[in-house]
Amino acid sequence: MTTSNGLLRLGPDLPAVPLEIAASYRARTRGLLGRDGIPGAALLLTPAGSVHTFRMRFAIDVAYLDRRLRVIALTTMAPNRLGLPRLRSRHVLEAEAGAMAAWGLRVGSLLSVEGGGPPRLSPR
Repeated sequence: MTTSNGLLRLGPDLPAVPLEIAASYRARTRGLLGRDGIPGAALLLTPAGSVHTFRMRFAIDVAYLDRRLRVIALTTMAPNRLGLPRLRSRHVLEAEAGAMAAWGLRVGSLLSVEGGGPPRLSPR
């Protein structure tokens, strides 16, 4: 299972968020399954255009990101739900429900990843 760790930058004046990056098929399939939470951190699924919360133990915030890591849609999903695919989505960011609002994340936010991310995560 290929996962790496890095930091998610939400903006120049905001603190970085610890980030797990799931870049392999196996890591993306596992996602947050089997966990009781991911407090204060986030999981980036790459590449990904949709998610589900079947068999998850907690609600999550989901941010759909385009190829430049710009947020194109945000939603909160309860367990046992199927998310709608987003056509322009290339990556999906997951965190515990309420975390993204607390971070000030909104549609249009441009994110960056430091350390551990594959080169294709760099904005181009």
